[in-house]
Amino acid sequence: MNTDNYLLAQGPFRTAREIILASASPRRQMLLSSLGLDFRVVPADYKEPPIRSGQDPEHYALEMSSEKCRIIAEKNPDNVVLGADTIVVLEKEVMGKPGSREHALEMLERLQGNVHEVITGFCLRCESRQVRESFSVVSRVEMIPAGLDILEAYINTGEPRDKAGAYAIQGVGAFLVSSVHGSYTNVVGLPLDRVTQALLHIQAIHAAGDNRP
Repeated sequence: MNTDNYLLAQGPFRTAREIILASASPRRQMLLSSLGLDFRVVPADYKEPPIRSGQDPEHYALEMSSEKCRIIAEKNPDNVVLGADTIVVLEKEVMGKPGSREHALEMLERLQGNVHEVITGFCLRCESRQVRESFSVVSRVEMIPAGLDILEAYINTGEPRDKAGAYAIQGVGAFLVSSVHGSYTNVVGLPLDRVTQALLHIQAIHAAGDNRP
């Protein structure tokens, strides 16, 4: 067995307090698992309202993540709950998931050749310890000018169907992205640098090999 690969697969951190991820996103689950953490997945039953007129997109992402976190934290007061919400923003407009093939094409046509923002709001709560922290992280993503035929071929893969902004940077859609300014994992769905710092700060995780109880 390659020891380096084994340690990498195990991840550099361990869970000190039970963590609940208030999200069904397989991408967020994959990112947290890569750290070596054990956690439960308990998605919040919450229908996201549309952004209000004049509301700042960053505040909107924070509001959505905080509400998801609150719903689960109040039912699990002794656990550390992590809620997150990621949005794609072009010129202050929040671009959600496409409702149809035509909608996906419209989104991608607007994004191609331009720079847009990906904003993740995330929240940590533990009711019994009175922990309530929320953060937002912004990454700027530049897309290539792909052309209509290429965009249609990408839509034919089916990947854009349930993705905010109609693309997935961690999947086939990676070819559309020419550069990312800021956290890459933020664009995937969870800014691991900030999340790790926040979890360490509240002592919910510790470094692997730290033989604490």
